[in-house]
Amino acid sequence: MLNLSRLRILHELNRSGTLAEVARVLSYTPSAISQQLTQLEREVGVPLLVKVGRRVRLTDDALNLVRHTEAVLAQLELAEAELSAAQPEIRGLLRVASFQSVVLSLAPVALSVLAQAHPRLEVAITQREVSPAYDGLLAHDFDLILGEEHPGVPEPVRAGVDLSVLTHDAMLLALPRHGPLSERPASLSDLAELPWALDPPNSTARRWADIVCREAGFEPRVRFESPDPSLHVHLVRQGHAVAFLPGLMGALLEGLQLVQLPGRPHRRLFTAVRAGSSKHRAVEVFRQALGEAAEQNPPPPAVVRL
Repeated sequence: MLNLSRLRILHELNRSGTLAEVARVLSYTPSAISQQLTQLEREVGVPLLVKVGRRVRLTDDALNLVRHTEAVLAQLELAEAELSAAQPEIRGLLRVASFQSVVLSLAPVALSVLAQAHPRLEVAITQREVSPAYDGLLAHDFDLILGEEHPGVPEPVRAGVDLSVLTHDAMLLALPRHGPLSERPASLSDLAELPWALDPPNSTARRWADIVCREAGFEPRVRFESPDPSLHVHLVRQGHAVAFLPGLMGALLEGLQLVQLPGRPHRRLFTAVRAGSSKHRAVEVFRQALGEAAEQNPPPPAVVRL
């Protein structure tokens, strides 16, 4: 009988590409990963890895084994989902990865809903951007992730993932209400010389922001760079910067001058799980709670047109 833990190591190596990354994701040492893969080769009786410089490549036999492993892991998750449906109450730990604006606005309400309806279900939330969250999901570090997709910045489709759209969220221009940065522009190009608070480069939100500014004919002067939207809110409120902020933040945007952007862009918020666990009761009730939280979320303060 093949060892499932070793098969999972091979599966993760195929996904992440290097022994060092497998060791990081699975919390092993690189030498322990190598030993486990060597033992797996002995078990199957065929070579699984070929050295290519300082890296390794999976053989055709190894890739075939990975495909079978994917099927086994998915089937085990289906079994877990069926067992969860047979239990009288929903219990256990659900590990969630989310980006910060959802943690600030929707997650607390969803947790309150679950605490009332399913008090034996524990939810652990870790803050992650979308791409690292997907890595953790596929490595079985997380059970569910919350992601975002901005116009013109599509998220790649991942095999073996069940994605469900949560809501659509308006992206708004945020200006101070008072001071030298408070004058409402006639067009976005009027903001070319102003200081901006934006997300770090390579984040989904920042790539979208750069696209919007470049289409308006300028590169934003990024004075403050942070993935924390609440920091952006404070900087704008105090008159130090302008920013793009999601309407999802609702009442947290009080004290700002909010302007509707040309074309009324919206980001898409979604949840994603491994396909085999999509029917797990803990996943289903958490998705339902998030939906209730989105419906209860207060709209942003008055928004004016550009």
